[in-house]
This record gives sequence, structure tokens and C-alpha cells, in this order.
Amino acid sequence: MSNNMDRRALLKSGLMTFGGMAILEGAFANTTPTLDANGNIYRSPLVSEPFLDNPKNPKALIRINANENPYGPPKTAQKAVVESVANGSRYSWREMETLVGKICKKEGVVPTNVMMGPGSSDLLEKTALVLFKNGGNVVSADPTYMSLVNVAKATGATWKAVPCKADWSHDLKAMEAAIDGDTKMVYICNPNNPMGSITDGKELLDFCSRVSEKVPVFVDEAYLELAVGANTQSVVSLVAQNKNVIVARTFSKIMGMAGLRVGYIVGLTSTLENIQKITRGGMGITGTSIAAATAAIDDAEFQDMSRKMNHEVKTYLCENLDKMGYKYVKSYTNFVIFPISISGKELLSKMMAKSIMVRAYEIQGKPWCRVSLGTMEEIKAFVSALQGIS
Repeated sequence: MSNNMDRRALLKSGLMTFGGMAILEGAFANTTPTLDANGNIYRSPLVSEPFLDNPKNPKALIRINANENPYGPPKTAQKAVVESVANGSRYSWREMETLVGKICKKEGVVPTNVMMGPGSSDLLEKTALVLFKNGGNVVSADPTYMSLVNVAKATGATWKAVPCKADWSHDLKAMEAAIDGDTKMVYICNPNNPMGSITDGKELLDFCSRVSEKVPVFVDEAYLELAVGANTQSVVSLVAQNKNVIVARTFSKIMGMAGLRVGYIVGLTSTLENIQKITRGGMGITGTSIAAATAAIDDAEFQDMSRKMNHEVKTYLCENLDKMGYKYVKSYTNFVIFPISISGKELLSKMMAKSIMVRAYEIQGKPWCRVSLGTMEEIKAFVSALQGIS
């Protein structure tokens, strides 16, 4: 599949619909995506992804392929869901105001700086729809999370992909140099997916402060709360300084609520008003999910436990990868990626034979495995399986 795939062909295949793009980004698909000549899903100039058909019974598998948190939702959130079901016949605007108030307290902003959505990916896509409706280009790293970029391209924009540095951090100097008169946004995922790498917090803060005077900078911080030992920080403080920065956060990772679908973006009031003239974010969140998020945001004990267990499982995995001679990328997320010596499709097939689901990528022409950090029991099963096929 070429970088400039014909848009009519995409429309015919259904891959330019939101459902189609979600399938391409998701852990599994209900339909088979269009493949390139090598049988891989095209992701970017540097990345493609080997594809296997869906398993017949995914519930029976160890699913460590979608960067989910295996410990949530927290009990406080589960209790809140149960108690809120009886009010399912009512809209939850007042409850949403309560949640937004807690987010404002956490982020140091006011309610007009917050836009809610059913997960942060939904808000990435809605932002792209609005900002790129008249074309332009988006600057981002390669590899990176492709949700915003894919929608920008489908809307009519072009993508200026800037290769990551040798340590897989963002090449901020090259990204700034790539900005031109047609650039509508710079997108940064930090920590980055699918590499798990981090870009220095101070350098990123300085970059965002400076570059946002030229174009909006969107920083996706989905994994930030899992970045143990990293020299990083949220850039959300720049919003209060009237910088044109948009920050995405999610309840899917640290709070273990991927299936409940709650996220938000923080940005300038004028920026969010521009987006909400066309699409409203909060309409897609159920009252039960709002109740769960309102409880989870205050559950510091669960968040600390989740972070601690994620770090312990990651340490175990990396110690065993070291023993097996794999050179993994140092991870600040809930997944680890490393190059492998067999093809991605072969890895997926052999893991599936052991009832384990992981992700495989072709990055710069070489095969890689990305494994999400499940429970210790699940990762021990993965390590045992990997030892058997190494």
C-alpha cells in the first residue's frame, strides 16, 4: 500500500469510515483490513503491521496486545457504576459537571478549558476533523500513535513524518524545522506508542511553549502516569499560560477503564470552542462511565497500586528479555517492544498456538514484537512461550 493510497479505493474498502479506522487501530478487527503486497497493514513510512485473522474464541486467550490495564476498573468505580444504573433513563449533564470540576482541580484549569470524550482517541480524531477540514499538514514523529494522523489524512491533510531519534525519543529540532506555512498542528505522543519511549520533560515543555506561538501543539499524555523513573512532566501548565497547547488524558491506562471509554482534552477556551462548534465531545459518554470516572479520579490508592504492579511486571519481563538476549526499548508505558529474529507473522502464529495475543510490527524493515503488560501470571506465560520459540 503506497503512502498516497487512492482515497476512492479507501472509501470503497470502508477504511476511511471511522469504524474502519478504529479497526485498523484496534487490537482486533471484525473484518479483514486491506493489506499491502507483503500482507502487512501500512502504518507509516517506517512502520507496517503483520496481520492475522481474528481468533474464533478471543475470550479464551491471554490478551496482552492492546495496552490494557488488567487491574481495573477500581472497586470504587465498579460500585459507582452499579449505583448509577438506576438513573440510566436520565441525561448526566450535572454529573458531568462534577467530573469536570475534579479534572479542573487536578489540572489547574477552568471548565471552559476541558472537553470530555469517550476515550482520548475520540478527541484526537475530532480535533483532526476540525483543524484539517480545509487541508494543511500535520507534523509528528514516526513511529507514533496514528489516530489523529490517520483522520487528518482522511480529511484531506498531508502528513510530515519526522523519524524518531536513535533512542526513539522525538526529534524536536527536526520537527520544529518541518513546520511550514501549511502546518496546522504538531502532534506529540509522550510517552510514545508503539515504542514506549520518553522525550525529556523540560525539553518538551520548552518546545511546546515556543512552537505553540506558531501553530497548535497537541500532546497525547495517555501513558504519562505510568512513566516511572522518567524525567518528564505534563505540559498542561502551558494552557494556564495562554499557550495554544492541547493535552489529551485518558482513564483507560492508569485507571483501568479502557472499556468504559472516558477521556478528556485540556486546551485554550477558544480552541475548544472551535472544535465544539462542529462536534460535541461529552455526548458520547454514558452516565455509568461518568460515575466510574468521578470515583476513579479520587482513588489514589488504586492508581498507586496500578503503577506499582505495572512496574513490577515490566521489571520481570525486561530481566527475562535480558537473559534471552533481546534488546528492548526502555519503556515508560504499560508495554515493551523489542526486535525479533523471526517474521512478525510467524511470531503471531506461534504465540496464537499457545493462546497468547501480542502485536508484531515491521519497523525500518525489521520485525518487532510489542507485548502489553498484563498480570504477572500472563507475562510469565508469555516469557515461557517466547523461550520456546527463540
